[in-house]
This record gives sequence, C-alpha cells and structure tokens, in this order.
Amino acid sequence: MNAEIDFIFALQIRPMGLFLLWFLFGIGLIIQIIYLLLIFGRTALFKSSASGASSSMNEEGVTVLVAAHNEFRNLKTLIPKLFEQDYPKYDVLIVNDRSTDRTERYLQEMMAVYPRLRSVTVKYTPSHVTSKKYALTLGIKVAKNDVILLTDADCMPASDQWIRKMTLPVRERKKTFSIGYSGYQIKTGFLNKWMQFETLLTGLFYISFGLWKSPFMGIGRNLCYRRSFFMDAKAFKGLWQIEGGDDDLFVNLYANGKNAELVIDPEATTESIPKENWKDYFIQKKRHLSVGKHYRSGDKQKIGLYAISHALFWIGGIGLLIYLGLEQNWEHFLIVFGIILVRSLLLWGIASKASKKIQGSGFPATILVNDFLYLGYFWILGLISYQAKTIQWK
Repeated sequence: MNAEIDFIFALQIRPMGLFLLWFLFGIGLIIQIIYLLLIFGRTALFKSSASGASSSMNEEGVTVLVAAHNEFRNLKTLIPKLFEQDYPKYDVLIVNDRSTDRTERYLQEMMAVYPRLRSVTVKYTPSHVTSKKYALTLGIKVAKNDVILLTDADCMPASDQWIRKMTLPVRERKKTFSIGYSGYQIKTGFLNKWMQFETLLTGLFYISFGLWKSPFMGIGRNLCYRRSFFMDAKAFKGLWQIEGGDDDLFVNLYANGKNAELVIDPEATTESIPKENWKDYFIQKKRHLSVGKHYRSGDKQKIGLYAISHALFWIGGIGLLIYLGLEQNWEHFLIVFGIILVRSLLLWGIASKASKKIQGSGFPATILVNDFLYLGYFWILGLISYQAKTIQWK
C-alpha cells in the first residue's frame, strides 16, 4: 500500500518539476532575448555619424590626467605615447600618489623633455578620504584646462586621435560627460580570454544603456568631464568613504540622458595591461564589483534582471537536458539543446558585431564557454565583493 502511494506521489511530483524547469527556462529565455536584441543590439547596430568629425573646430584646451602610485615602469611607456596625440592644445598632468619607486625622478626628467608635462605630488592621504579620489581631486583642482580626460598609468590610447575624439562631445556638443571604452591587451591563456569577455559584456551594458539615454557608469581608464562641473559638484562629495567609484559612482550619481554621450569609435578607446594571474585579477574585480551596491536602485535592477534571467536560462536549460536525457525523451532534449545553441550563437553574433564597433575587432567563439562560466563569476565573486568590508586601491 505504501509503495503504491509513493508511486502515485512520484507521478504527481515529476510533471510539476518538469513544468517548473520549462517555466524557468522560458522566462529566462524571453528576458535574455530582450536584452540581446533590444538593448545590446543597439550597440551592435550603432552607426557612427560624426563621432570623430569636428564641426566647429572648437579645439579647446584639454588636460589629460593620470593618478599614479608606483607606476614608474608603466609611465615610461605611457608618457611618450601621450605626446604623440594629434591635438594642438593639451597638457598631461601626472599625480604622483605617494610613490616610493623612481616615479618622481622620472617625472622630473621627462618634464625637461616634454614642456607640456606637469606633475603634482601627494605626500600623504587624509584618514577620512580614499587615496585615489584624493589624488584625482588634487590633480583636477590644479589642472590648467576645464576639459579633463582621465586614464590610468597602465593604459595606452588606441590611436593618435584619442584626445580629439574622446573630448568631442564635451568640447563641441556641450555635454558634461564623455564616456569611452577601455579594453585589455590580447594575450595567450584562458585568464586573458575571460577578461576580454567580461570587459566586453560590461561595456555592452553601460554603452547600450547609454545609447538608450540611460547611462549608469563609466570607466576611469577612459572618461572625460569638465573641471568646472567637478568643482560645482564638490568633487566626490558623499563618495569619499568608498574605495573605488571615482569613475562609475561619479557617473552614476550625475550623468543622465541629456548631459552624457557615449563615444563608440575604435580610435577613441584605450587598452590596459591585463592581470597575469587569477589572484591579482580577483583582487581587482573584488574592488570593482564592491562598488555596485552603491548604484542607484534602478541601475542595480538593470544589471540584476540580466543576471537573474541568465541564471534562470542556464539552470532551467541544464535541468531540462538532464531530466529529458534520463527520460530518454530525445525529441524534447534536442529542442532544448537547439534553443540553448541558438541563444548562444545570437549572443556571439551580437557581441562580435558590437566589439567591431567598439574596438575594431570581432570576438572569438570562446564567448560561448565564458557565457556559462559567467554564472559562477557573478553570483559567487559578486556576492563576496558585495559583502566585502576591506577594499584597497593600492
């Protein structure tokens, strides 16, 4: 009698479990398709009109600002590269933030070679503020020009048109923010392939929403805004205690569809030196991801909805494949597998096309594997970063 009851109960539970898997898979798929076609597709189908062309030839002065802490080796490469820019009115300001290497001596030597190179030294950071924000604030305060173009010491402009194209919306179209893309050098190894994928996906988020007049973040490795606005906003008021966020939180707080413009042009990008081991990468991403909890609630929902639908799609899909495989229901098994494959190919196609628009090159098919691994990255590392209490810049 008990065996018969258990059998009847199992017959009732199994269809419910199957229905739940189909439901999760379907909901996740629908939301994913919306993101891929309507949101990310906006970047993939972007048509450049005059992103790099100067209409009024307003060649207003620009200050390229770099905060550097023990970056002697990177500055040796960066500084000569910055002075190859094809723009008539600019200077370069390096904020030497408490460096203990040869940075200070090297800057003195280079200022004799490049008259438009200047430096300011931070001897100490007050206890109530975070180091990079303090360094940037000091640099912006003493900048000669109102148009500030930010990058990092380990970044290189993609072309000699970087200054001209990145600052164009601020100089000529009266925008407050000009938000650009910064990728990583391509190297061998799985870590580098993962970094290329994650960086592009992040770029797709903030670029695509920016094109929909809903910007929510920027990257300090390639960001432009006006000094006067920064001073009127009282620098990083309300953000001093947060380690990081000198770029994305500042943009999240003040940028909107009217005062910000995304610059989509391979010649307007920068390229960073990638981390070479997982430990350094996790430390870097922990700092980046920890800032997300301070975003506006609506912006957190944009990211969260994608992440949740992505998880539902993969969990529901894999669950169905296992269930249908055990049941030897190969017809439905092939349908589910086909849907997963088509969605993955759609992601690859859109990401590859968007990558060509953003950085001038397509994207390898390893994106299909990395897309699945994104589950663990977002939900495990993201949760660790969200709860982290000790984050440092350098």
